[in-house]
Amino acid sequence: MRLIDSSTYELREFYEKQIPRYAILSHRWKEDGEVTFQDLQAGRGPEMSGWAKVEGCCRQASKDGWRYCWIDSCCIDKTSSAELSEAINSMFEWYRRAEVCYAYLSDVNFKKGNRYTLEKDFARSAWFTRGWTLQELLAPQWVEFYDINWQEIGTKSSLAPLIKFITGISHLLNYAEASIAQKMCWASLRQTTRIEDQAYCLLGIFGVHMPPLYGEGTNAFHRLQMEIISQSDDESIFAWEGRSNVTTGLLATSPRQFQFSGDIVRTDFDNVRPPYSMTNHGLRLEL
Repeated sequence: MRLIDSSTYELREFYEKQIPRYAILSHRWKEDGEVTFQDLQAGRGPEMSGWAKVEGCCRQASKDGWRYCWIDSCCIDKTSSAELSEAINSMFEWYRRAEVCYAYLSDVNFKKGNRYTLEKDFARSAWFTRGWTLQELLAPQWVEFYDINWQEIGTKSSLAPLIKFITGISHLLNYAEASIAQKMCWASLRQTTRIEDQAYCLLGIFGVHMPPLYGEGTNAFHRLQMEIISQSDDESIFAWEGRSNVTTGLLATSPRQFQFSGDIVRTDFDNVRPPYSMTNHGLRLEL
């Protein structure tokens, strides 16, 4: 795991038990100006528009007593497919293990207006519409929200009622207890730049791992469901609405098809019936 020294902005690499305590950043990527791994290594960071975000995160981490912080844009070498694959499969765990997650909302300004207008701007933030920020909200135990000027808005705990209203997440502080259908529902209206990321951004939430294959399109979501099925007997994975196709069969083609599945909970009502299973002839399900 590669971390940034919050005082010197130097990158350091740690392995397994060597990993120190760290803060982590959650943010929305911009189309240009983000400080990448190569930019930071070459010393170009301070010249870029995204540097203020990096600097703000490091400053807040240092203020809070954390020597290191993790920022996806510059801590992952995305030119390495092997490193990118490891990061995608490890990211949920990295957020979960962080001492604190700073959720940086660049489209919210604390200085504007009163508390009512702040809550409106907070609710309208594009941060709540992105696929990757779902795991960044759920995984860390402690999340602090900051506006564009790094003024603290509140925490996941203090803003819980408002966040639940915005996101529809019923299990904000205990996501693991939600059914598969509920978790899919939380992601149903979120957007990702790459269609494959609709599946990859959910790996950690469902506790599964699989190699990313950019270019596979909607097949990524099919693979995700197959991985979930191999580890879970929660039948709410079939509780979706919409049209299927010959390839996917009983499985959904997109998280969007779970949009109205937020109230579906897992219930064990027939303990005698064996769990469903995947065979070489397809899905075996006894009714």
